[in-house]
Amino acid sequence: MRKTAIMGALVVAFAAMGMGLGSSDAAAQQNPVFGPDDDPRVGLGAGWLDAEEASWNMNLLTAITRPEGFYNPDTPGDGRFSNTDMGFQGELAFVGNYHGFNVYDISDPANPQLRTSVVCPGGQGDLSVFGNLVFMSAQETRGRVDCGTQGVDESVSPERFRGVRIFDISDLDNPVQVAAVQTCRGSHTHTLVTDPNDDATLYVYNSGTSGSRSGDELEGCVDVRDPDDPTTAYWSIDVIRVPLAAPQNAELIDSPRVFADESTGRVAGLWEGGDHGEGTQSTRDTNMCHDITAYPEIGLAAGACSGNGILFDISNPAVPVRIDEVVDPNFAYWHSATFNNDGTTVIFTDEWGGGGAPRCLATDQPEWGANAIFDIVDGRMHLAGYYKLPAPQTELENCVAHNGSLVPVPGRDIKVQAWYQGGVSVFDFTDSANPYEIAFFDRGPLSDEELFTGGYWSTYWYNGRVYGSEISRGLDVLELTPSEFLSQNELDAAMLVEFDEFNPQHQPTMRWPAVMTVSRAYYDQLVRHEGLPSTRATEVQREMDRIDAMSDGAEKRSALQELATELWMDARGADAGIHAGDAHRIRTLAGSLLDIATTMR
Repeated sequence: MRKTAIMGALVVAFAAMGMGLGSSDAAAQQNPVFGPDDDPRVGLGAGWLDAEEASWNMNLLTAITRPEGFYNPDTPGDGRFSNTDMGFQGELAFVGNYHGFNVYDISDPANPQLRTSVVCPGGQGDLSVFGNLVFMSAQETRGRVDCGTQGVDESVSPERFRGVRIFDISDLDNPVQVAAVQTCRGSHTHTLVTDPNDDATLYVYNSGTSGSRSGDELEGCVDVRDPDDPTTAYWSIDVIRVPLAAPQNAELIDSPRVFADESTGRVAGLWEGGDHGEGTQSTRDTNMCHDITAYPEIGLAAGACSGNGILFDISNPAVPVRIDEVVDPNFAYWHSATFNNDGTTVIFTDEWGGGGAPRCLATDQPEWGANAIFDIVDGRMHLAGYYKLPAPQTELENCVAHNGSLVPVPGRDIKVQAWYQGGVSVFDFTDSANPYEIAFFDRGPLSDEELFTGGYWSTYWYNGRVYGSEISRGLDVLELTPSEFLSQNELDAAMLVEFDEFNPQHQPTMRWPAVMTVSRAYYDQLVRHEGLPSTRATEVQREMDRIDAMSDGAEKRSALQELATELWMDARGADAGIHAGDAHRIRTLAGSLLDIATTMR
């Protein structure tokens, strides 16, 4: 059964109202239409594959159950078969699983077809794809070098595998493991990092979060949690180098002490664990990163590193350098990160409760288990605001901030994000101090009798659709629909951004072509924010319509330049206080029109 929310008549102006509210009140206002008493996500009926659904400004196109061999038909709670993270390439979606991975043909997003399944247990199965290679994280002690399902019984064994696997998918119907890079603490997540100066080499930042194995099993591993022992396997990340012409020669080249005290060199130089005072969260110590998001084009990476959020300089990807770090008394466990497109803002998530606990209760503090949004100014991070799923969940639903990605709407910062059994939430954080929800999709709990870990592990926008890896259900495909918070023109502009490959922890720059669709998206934003007097806005729209109907050529170029010049004058008038207006948005629209004119030379 599905519930579809009917959009109310409130407007985005609520964001300005929130600035005067206390933190709890502000969090409650993060959906501009629904409150906790009338949100359709509240009170949904339970079910493994037949739970009630609620949606607002987005539609579920299809839901594909996990294939045979990748689930336990007797229970949704068998963690040996949990779906995990995803990567994308062309018309393929790669979905990780604790039991291996599955590849889907998504050439028809409304009807994905299973293309290939690879059985290779070991958890947690997070995936990345690069060219003809798939990378997969393995952390559990049952993992085997040969991908066997029988596990490893011995406490020390050369057959055990914990680290990063590399598969050759040149023949997609028959993937072959070509490398298995062992690490001391296994691989919980990994991040691909390209080198702008070396196309022949790929780097992998590995984040191991488990206990270390002994040196008897892997030379150099020291399972001693003592920061005064310089040989300890803790308080580091791993850097793996992959020669793309010979990926079988991939190797661990360094485990840099990126958490060290800059003055003393002590490896445990950041948050040492514990609370931050009365009424604050108890935060894990920083001896590892859970996740690192690299943005190679701007030379930065954001590390969500258990007790700290860290900004790295990765201009030399073989040698990541910590340049800033932050703590937050509301965070229990720094989990993952996402930059905005221009790299001036970064979102960190807090996985309070480890992902398996109900942390979206009405009684929970809204800053706990949430996103913290930081502005980046001169290489330093400054807290701007928080965003948490606005709809309270039940004791039977594990819920906390988890993985997501940007939605490529020009002129705005929008993220689609998974909240486990809290569903998927799409929110605008263009004003980093006042984020607000613009769309959602949710299901009821897996069971009305007990809590099973489930829901969305990750939700990502990829080439026009939102793909969700559902831990206990399978693969969902959703689409955003136009609303007062997101226009058809903005959606059409987002559709113009297409990637040949997408791994969310390797963040690409989004670029839009110089076309009228993009200008219309900027125009809609200008009108939504009352950036021009209404009479003038109508005049601009009519002129844009007239120009758009013209054939390309000198006359159209001249008309575009003339309208852009007039808009620049409007912006100056707004700057001078001659009339009301949003000078920045006016100039953005004018610049987009000039970009179109430039293409006609």
